[in-house]
Amino acid sequence: MSNILPPEEHVLSTLEQDGSRRWLNPRLSKGKLLERRRWVAYFLIAVFTVIPFLRIGGKPLVLLDIPARRFTILGYTFLPTDTVLLAILMVGILLSVFLFTALFGRIWCGWACPQTVYMEFLFRPIERFFDGTVGRGGKKAEVPAWRTAAKYLVYFLLSIYLANTFLAYFIGVDQLRVWVTQSPIHHPTPFLIMAFVTFAMMVDFCYFREQLCLIACPYGRFQSVLLDKNSLIVSYDFHRGEPRGKKVRKSDERNQNEVSLPIIGDCVDCGNCVTTCPTGIDIRKGLQMECINCTQCIDACNLVMAKLGREPDLIRYASQAKDNREVTRLIRPRTLIYPALLGGVFSAFVLVFLASKTFDAVILREAGNPYTMTEDGKVRNLIKLKMTNRTSQPMDFGVRVVEPAGATIEVQQADFRLEPEGNSQFNASVIAPRTVFKKGSVNALIEVSNGADVSRTLRFSILGPF
Repeated sequence: MSNILPPEEHVLSTLEQDGSRRWLNPRLSKGKLLERRRWVAYFLIAVFTVIPFLRIGGKPLVLLDIPARRFTILGYTFLPTDTVLLAILMVGILLSVFLFTALFGRIWCGWACPQTVYMEFLFRPIERFFDGTVGRGGKKAEVPAWRTAAKYLVYFLLSIYLANTFLAYFIGVDQLRVWVTQSPIHHPTPFLIMAFVTFAMMVDFCYFREQLCLIACPYGRFQSVLLDKNSLIVSYDFHRGEPRGKKVRKSDERNQNEVSLPIIGDCVDCGNCVTTCPTGIDIRKGLQMECINCTQCIDACNLVMAKLGREPDLIRYASQAKDNREVTRLIRPRTLIYPALLGGVFSAFVLVFLASKTFDAVILREAGNPYTMTEDGKVRNLIKLKMTNRTSQPMDFGVRVVEPAGATIEVQQADFRLEPEGNSQFNASVIAPRTVFKKGSVNALIEVSNGADVSRTLRFSILGPF
């Protein structure tokens, strides 16, 4: 180790210079921004919990059923055949993130991200309660072992709640209720899934904590390309605060009057903005990847400024342009290009959505001989009709051959029917006169209808003799 040059400063705010873990115990800085964040956080916790129970038209508001490959969002179910719709939706979400970040920076991270909401307004308050640092935070004193054990027991119960909430988005509340109420003996695999997710929650909020934001989450590392100098950030007013220094007083020996020496900068270098930061950074060093815009440094600095009788907002919401005494511009290339692209994506989504019908149908060729001859000299092609019912009602289908003339189709199953949101494959035979074939094939048009006013015309090449 003596041959390794030690770093001049922390590589990460959660690492010591020797590479060991630096555990953060942020002080709690009370202020108007903390109160606003607390109200927002508790509202979001309620929303995150309630969303899986909400329904639109009998369907969940949000259900990401990965095994069944069905995503239900706002009551609309995206099926595996909705590849284009899902792709357009994902592009729209990414562009929305780009636009939101260009305007408001990482305000999502500090105000609405579930990691921050649960960590700062659920787990840390409980930690401060059991560690005896309620209302102030910071490093704890020695506490009895039973308090530590009780703290982790509460953590475990909260992790179970979070695991169930998380799984409800992927399996639905009905299936989750079965998992919870039945014995693990009857469903060992779901039990292991719940146990694993609960364990992951414990590891995240008890051990990994702020490192998820610093190491695992890509959003902070993308901000270097998503932000520009006009984006909203939490910033330290360097021009007003520097040079730093405490107020110095000395006595005049002649009249014993107290004389105040002039102070150049408003920052008294108290360090409260550092000790209150949940990611352990010094905001006075400028814009940093680790900053999640939680505004605790703003509240901490405003408390000090109020005690000293100085103007607030030495640390405040600003932008790099404002810090450089430039004019902050709302209208700029990013704020024009992103909305224009979003408008195009939204229009494409609406057009594709309106063009989609109540069912999907695809023709596949059956494996084996390309064709066979019937007893009366006609040509038979074996096919599969892959059908998907996109509605919440059962659906009966009919099928006929539009072209070539004289061709017919026979479905082998007795019931050409699909259950609500069901999909299945039906075996069928296309029988055509031998005279319609030219060079061994002929293009056919096969119409599939749902017995109402919706139909799909499918093109398919049927094979035959030369």
